[in-house]
Amino acid sequence: MRNHLFIRLEWRQMLRSRWMQSVALLFVFVFASISLIQQIALPNDLGFTRQTASFLNLLLFLLPLFILTIGSMGVASDLESGWFSLLKTYPLSVIQYIIGKYIALLLSFTLILLLAFGVVLTMNGISGQIHFPTIFLGLSILTMLIFSSIAILCGILAKNRLHALAVSLVVWALSLLLISYALMAVGTVVAGHVLQKITIVMIHINPAEWIRFGYFLFSDQTSVLGPSFYSFTEFYSSPVGYLLYAVITILWIVFPILLAKWLLEKRGRQA
Repeated sequence: MRNHLFIRLEWRQMLRSRWMQSVALLFVFVFASISLIQQIALPNDLGFTRQTASFLNLLLFLLPLFILTIGSMGVASDLESGWFSLLKTYPLSVIQYIIGKYIALLLSFTLILLLAFGVVLTMNGISGQIHFPTIFLGLSILTMLIFSSIAILCGILAKNRLHALAVSLVVWALSLLLISYALMAVGTVVAGHVLQKITIVMIHINPAEWIRFGYFLFSDQTSVLGPSFYSFTEFYSSPVGYLLYAVITILWIVFPILLAKWLLEKRGRQA
């Protein structure tokens, strides 16, 4: 089986999934609701407004959640049902399988987000009242690239679909909720400069915080992090900082895929 045929097959299956169709409707509804509220409440505000904060929270909470759950359960289902064993009888390598699942997942959520953004831009065009930050398109792509690779890894780590759901929810909760709460708890017992260093480390090792930091960095709103992070944000605002951000982002995409490949090959040798 050629790789592009496998990608097309996986993409069609995802688009036919009722889960994926429900997610598409949810994103369109929520994005449209945020835009409508913004038109009524704050029609002339630009910059980091309630609308941009709402879009940012939506992308960082809902998008990773659905990518992780749907992506990991799809891989776990292939392994549990024997579909992957059947695919191995075709000239399809492990890395081709993983890349195929990864690209199909990216294409599916790209279509969903384009549909949601299209509705928002249509509403903007009709009303002519609000400004839609184009940086959210890049932020969405970055979120999909990183969390799709993590979703593939979660699916391979899981024993079955239910386990994949549990693993993906744990990863989501750690990235979006628990680590932040832990930092707040640590901040009550350590000195400020120690908390600052811990926070900087957490920004690099937590994909959700890394993406959030990317938004502030590329929208020139790093001042919201406070004066204690001035040196940190000043470095990342330089050409070398942008290059380092790109390198770390690539590592967040590539490393889970390579680890997933190694684990799947190891499972195949043990079977």
